[in-house]
Amino acid sequence: MAITMVNPSGLPEIDVYRQVSIASGSKLVFVAGQVAWDADGVTVGEGDLAAQVEQCYLNVGTALSGAGGSFDDVAKLTVHVVDWTPDKMPLLLEGITRAAAKLGVTPVPPATLLGVAALDVPAHLVEIEAVAVID
Repeated sequence: MAITMVNPSGLPEIDVYRQVSIASGSKLVFVAGQVAWDADGVTVGEGDLAAQVEQCYLNVGTALSGAGGSFDDVAKLTVHVVDWTPDKMPLLLEGITRAAAKLGVTPVPPATLLGVAALDVPAHLVEIEAVAVID
């Protein structure tokens, strides 16, 4: 495995991600921001943040698989949520949990959560991009 996740001493331990990932692989994979589209380009879960988060994670998983990797290879995630407020965290976590169960993984790479005004399609509530390192 090309990625090792750590929580260095002196930084807080966060349940849903690790503070640092150490990459030792040789192939960098940059996954474009994934939105809640199915394979036909139809928005999944319109108006439902948890459903859209789940679809985004599944799409990231599909993209990684296409590059010969998986969530175990993810070094960093960036999550963009439209009109973010802290009360949306349970829906975000619900979507992550559902996707993790379907993918059979525990996605805990370092992550950045950004609140944004809008995305490219008004029906999209979240977009997730990933950087992975594969041996």
